[in-house]
Amino acid sequence: MQPRNIRDALPDDLAREACDDLLRAPGVRIERIVSLGHSSPDQGWYDQDEDEWVMVTAGRATIEFADGSICRLAAGDYLNIPAHCRHRVAWTDPGEVTIWLAVWYRERPDAGAEDPA
Repeated sequence: MQPRNIRDALPDDLAREACDDLLRAPGVRIERIVSLGHSSPDQGWYDQDEDEWVMVTAGRATIEFADGSICRLAAGDYLNIPAHCRHRVAWTDPGEVTIWLAVWYRERPDAGAEDPA
């Protein structure tokens, strides 16, 4: 088994944001997103069924929430966005590639339940 690096094989053409699955398993999806000046459509808000943990590993970005709050992220910054928390990517650096690590997950319905044994 060989390790891989999140900076490996970055796309040459970033006219569109690039999204690559790194892992898919029951209840979890891990994705690398590569942005260069990309943002969400003006009228579009993400309203996801899953929780999302996101980290900027390179570059800078700004996330805006439907309540008007904003979160500025730089390399190494991360946050957890609960399911159905409406948000959008307001800005990514147009002069430097922004690499995101995004983890979508669902809490197990039995999480926290006591072991009946």
